[in-house]
Amino acid sequence: MNIVCLDLEGVLVPEIWINLADITGIDAFRATTRDVPDYNELMTMRLADMDRHGLGLADIQSVVARLEPLSGAREFLDGLRADYQVIILSDTFYEFARPLMAQLGWPTLFCHSLEVTETGRIADFHIRLADHKRQAVESLRGLNFRVAAAGDSYNDTRMLGAADQGIFFCPPAEIAEQFPQFPVTHDYGALRQALDQAFARA
Repeated sequence: MNIVCLDLEGVLVPEIWINLADITGIDAFRATTRDVPDYNELMTMRLADMDRHGLGLADIQSVVARLEPLSGAREFLDGLRADYQVIILSDTFYEFARPLMAQLGWPTLFCHSLEVTETGRIADFHIRLADHKRQAVESLRGLNFRVAAAGDSYNDTRMLGAADQGIFFCPPAEIAEQFPQFPVTHDYGALRQALDQAFARA
């Protein structure tokens, strides 16, 4: 009755928006939830910047199509899924994530959706549920699952706090310092060990 909940970007795959910044040269896209903790504010800023520069969904999809999971991520995830149920809880969008999910072996993904016009402009974004990572973990625990969760950023901390055990994976030092209650791991071997230990203690 153990479930692992993982963040996606920064844990299993690269940050999509940072790669978009690298390819387009638009530095505003470098901001992530590490910089702007309020996700609605961050996405509103991103869509405004996309409009300003005439970018649409196809531009994002072309970036995602070039990305690969982080080194060792697929093997880590395969090993984890052999022993535990795994759900990826992400603030990305289904329209972005498909190519990466295929490379990861189609794990279960809970995320959000986009509203796209006929011309390919991203007109709006639809958050499936406010604070959905935390709510998913709390719901799983309510179903009598033991939950261990791992993430790397501010927007993961409520999920980590709701789990039986929350674990940081390669967080910025300032975030780890602000949330010392969560152990920090820096590679998949250490993360797997921390997850196993969390369930052994539960």
